[in-house]
Amino acid sequence: MMLVDKLSLYFQYPFVRYALVVGVLISLCSSLLGVTLVLKRFSFIGDGLSHVAFGAMSVAAVLGLTNDMVLVLPVTVISAILLLAAGQNAKIKGDASVAMISVGSLAIGYLLMNLFSTSSNLSGDVCSTLFGSTSILTLSKTEVILCTVLSVVVVAAFVFFYNKIFCVTFDESFARATGTKAGIYNLLIAVIIAVIIVLAMNLVGSLLISALVIFPALSAMRVFRSFRSVTICSAVLSVFCSSLGILISVLAGTPVGSTIVAVDIVAFALFSLIGFVSGGKSK
Repeated sequence: MMLVDKLSLYFQYPFVRYALVVGVLISLCSSLLGVTLVLKRFSFIGDGLSHVAFGAMSVAAVLGLTNDMVLVLPVTVISAILLLAAGQNAKIKGDASVAMISVGSLAIGYLLMNLFSTSSNLSGDVCSTLFGSTSILTLSKTEVILCTVLSVVVVAAFVFFYNKIFCVTFDESFARATGTKAGIYNLLIAVIIAVIIVLAMNLVGSLLISALVIFPALSAMRVFRSFRSVTICSAVLSVFCSSLGILISVLAGTPVGSTIVAVDIVAFALFSLIGFVSGGKSK
């Protein structure tokens, strides 16, 4: 009863409600594309783009932009397109290009924050950006509305192009042979994941974004086998884990991003056990 009363007290504050709404939306979007990224072996693109977003945020801070989304979103989207192009380049393999852009952006971002910092707590700002420790609890109403709009666009795009994304995910060569413009849908996937990465920066920070994208998909794959079942399970599980992680974080005072990832890890362990016991048969 005390727990319920405590939660009721916290939910009187707008920032807690904002955090929960944004957390649910971001986790839903992340889980939808997570299945595709895992199956296409693009899992590490999340790391690369999150570090690009960190570098862009650093530049925005140096330039004194009041709304860093104006710079961060287009830079991350352009980087996603470049990563996709580099992945198809025989001279620079996909994993090498991700590592190159990831490390370069992270280093330049941190360097700029040190050289042109206007904050008296640089280490705290860097920690918050990397691990999402407090930013989710300082969201404004405008940021929540922007996140809601972008999330609706992401979900709508996934639902509308579901069949094409399914074809490109499982057999790109066959999709091309049947007339599907696989390049366009790969580009769509890259752009959508870039938007998700930018949105997720406030929730779990740039270093933990890949966990938000990958863990629900991997957990669902332990039990289910069909693409649709895995996607639905991944979405439900991701929303549940994020909501639970945020609530635990608010009650226990732990970092939001790390708590969400810890809940995802526990869920992965439970689903792995269920999959092992049931033999991983399709449901």
